[in-house]
Amino acid sequence: MSTLKVAKVESPDTSAGGITISSAGLVTVAAASGSISDIAVAAGDTTKTLDFATSSNFELTLANTSSCTLANPSNLAEGQSGSIFIVQDSTGSRLLTYGSQWEFIGGTAPTLTTTASAVDRIDYVVRSTSKIHAVFTANYS
Repeated sequence: MSTLKVAKVESPDTSAGGITISSAGLVTVAAASGSISDIAVAAGDTTKTLDFATSSNFELTLANTSSCTLANPSNLAEGQSGSIFIVQDSTGSRLLTYGSQWEFIGGTAPTLTTTASAVDRIDYVVRSTSKIHAVFTANYS
């Protein structure tokens, strides 16, 4: 963690998106924001909820036998942005649906590349605590 002293604090003891400002004016930024958190979706997992306070970037490996929902994340902070890499396991054919806060271009949720070991990516910006603007890019190789 890094700590920075600021001269004036309007709202002491606040925290959002991995950044904490203490009443003494110390700003602490969580080190995880630049890393990629690995999240496994195992057999039987039907829902995954990402915690945006732990990271901005995630790698979601689909290794389940059914469809999984990428639920509305916890700890949203307006302006937070990042990427979610979606990786098919060696079998492929895994499906993903999305919680109501995920908003894609044209209002249509994307269809994953389902070939074995395929990698897709969702880039996102948190517009508000109930809206996430997301852009989907398919089939990286």
